[in-house]
Amino acid sequence: MTLMTPAPKPSTGLRLNLLLLSLTRHWVRIALVIIGIYAGLPYVTPMLMKIGLTGPANMLYTLYSPFCHQFAFRSAFLFGEQPFYPRYNTGSAFNSFESYVAGIPEFAPDRVYPFFGAVGENLEGFSAGFQGAARFFVGNEQMGYKMTLCARDVAIYSGIFVGGLIYARFRRRLRPVPLWLYVLLGLAPIGIDGFSQLLGYPPFNLWPPRETLPEFRVLTGALFGLMNAWLGFPYLELSMRETQEQIERKLVQAGYSNLIHRQ
Repeated sequence: MTLMTPAPKPSTGLRLNLLLLSLTRHWVRIALVIIGIYAGLPYVTPMLMKIGLTGPANMLYTLYSPFCHQFAFRSAFLFGEQPFYPRYNTGSAFNSFESYVAGIPEFAPDRVYPFFGAVGENLEGFSAGFQGAARFFVGNEQMGYKMTLCARDVAIYSGIFVGGLIYARFRRRLRPVPLWLYVLLGLAPIGIDGFSQLLGYPPFNLWPPRETLPEFRVLTGALFGLMNAWLGFPYLELSMRETQEQIERKLVQAGYSNLIHRQ
């Protein structure tokens, strides 16, 4: 009776190379799943608040808090009277943020927020206490509930995701965006808008404070996201192809050419 000799188990190095080969071949799909989850959860959180699942919603607000200021007056809201509640000095057609929050407990003058201090009497200022209140305020039945990222950040990551979907469809034809176009459409609008706003507030005070129209926040964010996808995805593709070719050569030299097309 002849006993069959079991096939030797693949080494750790071989398994890692095969795993990396699979990642380099499917990286676009993997990237879109990760970006889609990160860009999609800010939309899910207000829905959770609306149906009363405040525990999971507050967990998401906390998880996203290190990545964004989360000021309510610069965020988009769902299920409320307005999609945005810009500040009084924005020049927007929307009713002002101050007109909605005046009188609610979260913005009471003596309300104190850790590391920020008291809100104070002047809601039209930009005190640390007011910033703290606007950061921790997530909404109510009248105003709806804010997303976990500000309107500009939501537009950025949504733009990257949409740009990634476009790249996945036309990846064989698309080349990286020319740098001059990336600067013109991606960096310049968001940079000019962001810094001109920042420099009007303390500690800079270079000119009277200004707030950007919500629509412009969304537009500049979306352009920045799309341009980053157009610039980044093609370069990542080149890097992944080079890595893929190196791994395939190693596998052929090691006598594992039969495993290449199984990944």
